[in-house]
Amino acid sequence: MTDHAIPGPADPAFVANEEPARTPVPQPDFQAVVGARYPRRAILRGGLGLAIGSLFGGLPAPALTREQGADGASRLLGFEAVPVSRADTAVVPPGYRVQVLLPWGEPITGTYPAFSPDNSGAEQAMQMGAHHDGMHFFPLAGSSSEGLLVVNHEYAEPRLMHQAAAGLELGSFDVPLRGDGSRDPDQVLKEMHAHGVSIVRIRRAEDGQWRPLRDPLNRRISALTPMLFSGPLRGDPRLQTAYSPDGTRGRGTLNNCAHGVTPWGTYLTCEENWRYYFAREQGAMPASLSRYGVGPLNAWRWHLAAANAGEEAAQYARFDATPRADSPQRDFRHEPHAFGWVVEIDPFDPASTPVKRTHLGRFAHEGVVFAPVREGEPVVLYSGDDSMFEYIYKFVSARPYHAATASGSLLDEGTLYAARFDSDGSGEWLKLAPGANGLGPENGFVSLADVLLNTRGAADVAGATPMDRPEWGAVDPATGQLYFTLTKNTRRSVGQAGGANPRAENAMGQIVRWREAGNDHAAMTFAWELFLLAGDAESGRDLRGKPLDAANLLANPDGLWFDADRRLWIQTDISDEVQNRGAYRPMGNNAMLAADPDSGELRRFFTGPPGAEITGVVTTPDQTTMFVNVQHPGASTTAEEFAAGSLASHWPGGGESVPRSATVVITREDGGRIGA
Repeated sequence: MTDHAIPGPADPAFVANEEPARTPVPQPDFQAVVGARYPRRAILRGGLGLAIGSLFGGLPAPALTREQGADGASRLLGFEAVPVSRADTAVVPPGYRVQVLLPWGEPITGTYPAFSPDNSGAEQAMQMGAHHDGMHFFPLAGSSSEGLLVVNHEYAEPRLMHQAAAGLELGSFDVPLRGDGSRDPDQVLKEMHAHGVSIVRIRRAEDGQWRPLRDPLNRRISALTPMLFSGPLRGDPRLQTAYSPDGTRGRGTLNNCAHGVTPWGTYLTCEENWRYYFAREQGAMPASLSRYGVGPLNAWRWHLAAANAGEEAAQYARFDATPRADSPQRDFRHEPHAFGWVVEIDPFDPASTPVKRTHLGRFAHEGVVFAPVREGEPVVLYSGDDSMFEYIYKFVSARPYHAATASGSLLDEGTLYAARFDSDGSGEWLKLAPGANGLGPENGFVSLADVLLNTRGAADVAGATPMDRPEWGAVDPATGQLYFTLTKNTRRSVGQAGGANPRAENAMGQIVRWREAGNDHAAMTFAWELFLLAGDAESGRDLRGKPLDAANLLANPDGLWFDADRRLWIQTDISDEVQNRGAYRPMGNNAMLAADPDSGELRRFFTGPPGAEITGVVTTPDQTTMFVNVQHPGASTTAEEFAAGSLASHWPGGGESVPRSATVVITREDGGRIGA
């Protein structure tokens, strides 16, 4: 066997983050619903504000006093907008400063091996993972100067991780292969350990700089960490594998995108594009695989390392979901069923085993957002399925919340619903359970386990509304209204164009918000409206119908979070292969903006380096420190540029250094609250 490396190009569908094309079920998709509610002519004449204000009235105005300055501008947005940027740096408004914290490869546990491009797989297991995404700061004893920072790591970029990749024409989703077409086991091991979650104790020093601490609470969770299943799927035969013959355990978590924080103080990490990791070459394909796009190709080809891995072959072979034996307990045909879940982690107990909560459904979970909890009432949470023509979901617990006894078991019993958005501005939550909304044996749903294992198929049958890639959700802390980003849907046909997005393809995205009936998050109906239409000065509109301008142009809204003062932070994810090109050039590098939820006013607060996504945001309790993640800087480097050693970014190290995902710490020079 030769050690000479050759390029392993990825299928273009993976690079474009697209699942196999499918025709949505007959119910109207979200753009058709919007088109029926907001006539094209009204939108073009006056934007969303005219359509909402004069035609339909929108949602009831909140009984809140808006903070305004003498000029009528929102006091929530007390900073100067930063301009569009294409620079290889992080930009914040005047009066603010930025610190880089915990980049990929920073040692955080074990023997604390220093970062090097040639770190081994075992060393990566003791370092920060790659491609930082969702994140939360857990203060210690309520402190705003010390706590646990918990960070998701969505995926990795193999060409930056392995010396064998140097000089090869590799794109951001390509992998180096051995000369015989197989993969090197230690390279794959390193990629596995770059996935998952990092938990790090951090502290603000007297000089104002935040630093990681060497602490027993520090922990890495990766694609190899043992997991438990809970809820209706625990022990189901379709979770049986050679690793877990009884179907109660899993190994690892993958493609950890956004997150959630439970009312009882644990962390939820969400498994998004898990299908990228699996190949199934032959055999009958159950709907629980085919509906999710599992097929003969995958992006990372981890299973190709099995032949070179000796006694450790199974940890690589499990990504081949082809039936290879006479029993599912002797192969990994069911391994894809172990992913697509929400995983609960106790950040304060490094010995605890993460738990996959199966009653929250299986799909490409972007994140989880909880409604405010009330003593003695059910727990309610929301989650979006990040793919074109997919759905928004809600879970309502069967048992009430009691602060003294609340735990993750509340997520094991309840009801899962999918949203239907009607053209009159109303909506309904459709129950996903056997016997409800067509979910019977005639459609392949006999048990609750059937529904949860193929949640997408259940929502198809129930009649939910196909959306434009649902991403993050956020709850207004004062009004209880729900906000969801819909990042784009370029597959929308000309016949679907119109209404709130009068373009033949929805390449820019929007934000929808709704109020549950009676302000009860467990209600079965809601009223909805559009909050923002992303785009340039011609196509973008804010809540009042005002065209977007140089201070707030944006495309592909993704991350979303409310701070305690009700500033809505909006982060963008223009794909690296189109960033700063064509229709996306006016938006520059990806950014983070802040919005006033009452007026719809919007300003750009932060811009990142080329190729990067801006994702994950949280502040300390006193709101004087903000943490933001910068994911995959330099990913816009083409394969040819990479082979020539010409990278689109060297952030954060500068010079000729390898670009590294990292957390940035944003503070004000006067020590005040961020954004105020």
